Amino acid sequence: MPKKPSTPQQRLRKPQNSRIKAAEWKRLQVLTRFEREARQNGCKLIAGVDEAGRGPLAGPVVAAACIIPEDRYIVGVDDSKKLTPEQRRAIFNELHSDVNIRYGVGIVHSEEIDRINIYQATISAMIIAIERLLCLPDLLLVDGMHLKHQSIPCQKIIKGDQLSQSIAAASIIAKETRDRIMREYHLIWPHYGFDRHKGYGTQMHVDALEEHGPCPIHRTSFKVKSMQIELIDEF
Repeated sequence: MPKKPSTPQQRLRKPQNSRIKAAEWKRLQVLTRFEREARQNGCKLIAGVDEAGRGPLAGPVVAAACIIPEDRYIVGVDDSKKLTPEQRRAIFNELHSDVNIRYGVGIVHSEEIDRINIYQATISAMIIAIERLLCLPDLLLVDGMHLKHQSIPCQKIIKGDQLSQSIAAASIIAKETRDRIMREYHLIWPHYGFDRHKGYGTQMHVDALEEHGPCPIHRTSFKVKSMQIELIDEF
């Protein structure tokens, strides 16, 4: 007796790769809902867009745009803030090494942040990241910001880095890229501890500012005393 053809929903539940356990497969299906809906509406290339570094007292704001092919699932991908540095690094390397995943990175440095303000600098970094995709997406899924692009429709998703695989991947790329930049700055200005706090307003960072004053990558438009200070080991 011939088998009944599986429904689209049943086919969706079958992992394309045996290494994906059932619970993770279920999580990834939830995490790709926005991408599936966009494809059902005719979109083929869907880019997730996110940033890292809006809040620090020093260093650049970095944005990333990432296109993940249909039926490609990244095990462990999530909001970069929920991952350990080791987990972020491993997923970043996976995204970087996959020739079928396209991503672009935009970086806006502290001088420009001071000149145009952090909100506009974040928008600018996102636009640069999209341009560096070297292809034109059909849709941009943007984490928590009203982004306007001259030729690509944008969809704002609140907490998108927790709800969209593409945005979560972009958040990891942006965060890992920025962390690497801040570790390089640490080699130039080691007394600020950029390798630990990545420029955020920890007590350690504020104490170093009081002792040494600002260095060239500090954002002079940010008021240190207005920041909420929290001492933690690493961002």
